[in-house]
Amino acid sequence: MNRLKSWLLRKKFFYVLMGWKYYLGNNFIARFPNEWVRAFYLRRILKVSLGRDTHVSMRWFVTGYPVRAHVSIGDNCVINREVYLDGRTGVVIGNNVNVSFQTCILSLHHDHNDPSFPAIGGVVTIQDHAWIGARATILPGVTVGEGAVIAAGAVVTRNVEPYTVVGGVPARRIGERNRDVQYLTKFSPFFDTDIFDETAG
Repeated sequence: MNRLKSWLLRKKFFYVLMGWKYYLGNNFIARFPNEWVRAFYLRRILKVSLGRDTHVSMRWFVTGYPVRAHVSIGDNCVINREVYLDGRTGVVIGNNVNVSFQTCILSLHHDHNDPSFPAIGGVVTIQDHAWIGARATILPGVTVGEGAVIAAGAVVTRNVEPYTVVGGVPARRIGERNRDVQYLTKFSPFFDTDIFDETAG
């Protein structure tokens, strides 16, 4: 009995400790004005994979399972302020992806038709050169194709074909994007602003 009690106490302490690291990250580190510190915390503490020349703005919110957040972000990406990254099942973001402010990317939710309301989900994949507009919501298991554009405020419930533009609730095809994508995203503003040195690099 004492051994069981000891195991339960250790287990509870483990979850409290793991919860604390997310709380500290989302409420304090995410508001710290130095980008190097924020990136260090994401990489080393939350175990988020961040590519080269990728910028994660202040006031992000990352969630995940106790040991790590299953979030991978490629090179030359911009994750703007107040983006919610749900790393419980997983978020995989390719290279040169722009995610605008207050975007919500969910990899886990509940089955409202099941009497026991179980958690269900799937990895969200956002492929290279995609642009996610402000306040868009992407639901679990969705793949956003290469070069696709998600309009501001859209709710994406199913896969988006490469180089298509979708918008609305639920999101539907509203256009097509030029496939000649040549730019590389390089955006690293000062503090919690959109002010940056456009001549750098």
